[in-house]
Amino acid sequence: MPRQLHNALTAVTVRNAKPGIGESGKEYVKRYADGGGLYLQVKPGGARSWVYRGTVAGKVRYVGLGSAAGAGALSLADAREAAREKAKDAAAGIVPVSDRRKRQREAKAAEQSARIFGTTFRDAAESYLSLNEDGWKNDKHRKQWRSTLEAYAYPHFGDLPVGEVATEHLMAALKPIWSEKPETANRVRGRVERILDAAKVEGLREGENPARWRGHLDNVLPKPTKAKRRRNERLGRSGHHAAMPYGGVPAFMAKLAERDGIAAMALEFTILTASRTGETIGATWREVDLEAAIWTIPASRMKAEAEHTVPLSPRAVDLLRKVQPLAAAKGEIADRPLFPAGHGGSLSNMAMLMQLRRMTKGITVHGFRSSFRDWAAESTGFSHEVCEMALAHTIGNKAEAAYRRGALMPKRRKLMDAWADYCDGKGAAGDTTNNVTPIRRGEL
Repeated sequence: MPRQLHNALTAVTVRNAKPGIGESGKEYVKRYADGGGLYLQVKPGGARSWVYRGTVAGKVRYVGLGSAAGAGALSLADAREAAREKAKDAAAGIVPVSDRRKRQREAKAAEQSARIFGTTFRDAAESYLSLNEDGWKNDKHRKQWRSTLEAYAYPHFGDLPVGEVATEHLMAALKPIWSEKPETANRVRGRVERILDAAKVEGLREGENPARWRGHLDNVLPKPTKAKRRRNERLGRSGHHAAMPYGGVPAFMAKLAERDGIAAMALEFTILTASRTGETIGATWREVDLEAAIWTIPASRMKAEAEHTVPLSPRAVDLLRKVQPLAAAKGEIADRPLFPAGHGGSLSNMAMLMQLRRMTKGITVHGFRSSFRDWAAESTGFSHEVCEMALAHTIGNKAEAAYRRGALMPKRRKLMDAWADYCDGKGAAGDTTNNVTPIRRGEL
């Protein structure tokens, strides 16, 4: 058994130690053992340093302890003490590291800890918004993110370190609104979940996401759909957008046509195109081709985030020609709204609804999409696919949908012209002979 070294080096040995010299006369790094895992390492040129050699989990590791010569050098005694400390770590299964690396790790850990505790949920949310909001489709969506966080999340944990936000904080924010405002409450939960996920990616928190629904909050809160149904039952609501029976639409449209206000014309245009409120009030002249009678809504403004082309009936084109001078009076019209407000900007999302309320009660603007769909299903022979495409509903797979966007356009134009004729009183409810040529599914 080889003899174990113990304090084999002396101060004189350390001072006079030389690098190794190979057969070719070239110097190489040479280590002089002192015992206990301590080595004096001498590099070509004579630079000396102390090194500890230890074994952890069967793997040999070398750890630098410091210089053995020059200013700030470790003495032999100090080097032996440092080696004993590293040996203790190795014996305990702790991978030994140099003091410099240890200080760097400790400094980095302290910096990370300060960053975690110094970053509040509000800070993390603002960081998430600044990175992502440019990719969201409209200003309304951006404003809703901020307003819901400010109203429902920040009061409970906005100033709490993001790494400390826990289930109890989520419950404090969500329980008061889960039954009364289930849609809003679920949006808040989802937004908080995304912010906390992003914070975890950035190293600002660890563990499970307390805002996670599946397998977590769903154990203590009712499903949003169930909460919404209970709320509607309690308030006597149907849960759907109140719609006018399509049989009453022609009479309503006749009264609407008598009104000359911008909101009235925007509402008539919305009904004729079976579009959504936001699609109409956000529309600009850049999206319209009056000669081709086409309105192309970009994907960024669509609910399904896919471009939607609307064939315009003659009456819809007439409405646009009527309001076009309002934009032309302002100069270049491409980016001006189709239906401008008095101040020149876009109409508010309440303008058409207020116009509707002045004419009738218990009906919503969005409900006219249902009126259109019921009319198309019950009074025409147009196929399901044609009607769904007119409403910008998603159909089939991507390849099938791409085909239908092109192949169904002539049929969709006939549908929108028939709807305009019906709204104008030229066809009675249930009569398909005057308005529409029935289309068999086999023709698609």
